[in-house]
Amino acid sequence: MDVTPEGTADDGARAASITLDAISKRYPDGTEAVRELTLDVAAGELVVLIGPSGCGKSTVLRMVNRLIEPTGGRILLGGEDVTRVDPVRLRRRIGYVIQNVGLFPHQTVSANVATVPQLLGWPRERRRERVAELLELVGLDPAQFGRRYPHELSGGQRQRVGVARALAADPVVLLMDEPFSAVDPIVRTRLQEEFLRLQAEVRKTIVLVTHDLDEAVRLGDRIAVLSQGGRLEQYDTPAAVLGSPATPFVREFVGADRGIRRLAVTPVTREAVEPLPAGSDGLPTVPLGGSAYDALGVLLTSAADRVVVTEDDRPVGVLTRARLLDLGRPAT
Repeated sequence: MDVTPEGTADDGARAASITLDAISKRYPDGTEAVRELTLDVAAGELVVLIGPSGCGKSTVLRMVNRLIEPTGGRILLGGEDVTRVDPVRLRRRIGYVIQNVGLFPHQTVSANVATVPQLLGWPRERRRERVAELLELVGLDPAQFGRRYPHELSGGQRQRVGVARALAADPVVLLMDEPFSAVDPIVRTRLQEEFLRLQAEVRKTIVLVTHDLDEAVRLGDRIAVLSQGGRLEQYDTPAAVLGSPATPFVREFVGADRGIRRLAVTPVTREAVEPLPAGSDGLPTVPLGGSAYDALGVLLTSAADRVVVTEDDRPVGVLTRARLLDLGRPAT
């Protein structure tokens, strides 16, 4: 896993799998932050670590890029044990985004984004092209924002720059520690939408830490619920975690309103749709494949008892209020 001076994560690099093999972190005073955690993250997958404060989720993240050294177990990146390589070179292959961004205040936006490519010895023109490409990718006009300084940006803009900087050398893995928690709820929702769009384009292997269950459900391909000591309580899709909590801890953690959250990750499928009855003209419509949560919102705002489900603007059936409630009902 050597990184040559010119060498780079972007030269033919792709997303890499992550395997945590019984990793542990015990401090000299005996505190056990994480105990023998085993977890597999597939290449190109977005996995969210969530749990109560002090459960070790940020410690796990920092052990992956060795900001914190594990005291036991192995961490495999693309099948290679990263605990046996130079940590500085390792970090140049791993993008890292934190809550308060950590931009260099006396450097321009362009210089911030170019940090790792410059450390890797990229030629000036190559750095310039990469910076422009990434700023556009995160929705910032390079001509408008490239010469600005961090204090001249909004919180949401700084967070976008932080993501661009983390992607600059095309890392095989992206680690994100509470990346959107420092902005207001409206900006946070917009950043989440942009991030999902971005991930659809770049398909990186991402491990994201959050304390926000709604954010975990919205962003994650899979969710790892941790309890104290980094104990893995459940590791599954958002729909499975909400619909079938594996342990009493998970059931309590996701809360009594998990049925509503489950609707947000449950698509409207043909199996849920009933035949289109006569007299359905004028009913509100929702698209096939849209979320059941959005369909419920349409029902509630229209005061109707059913919605027409469409595909390519053609009706394919109806979805009743009773069926929607069934979709959101957690398993017992």
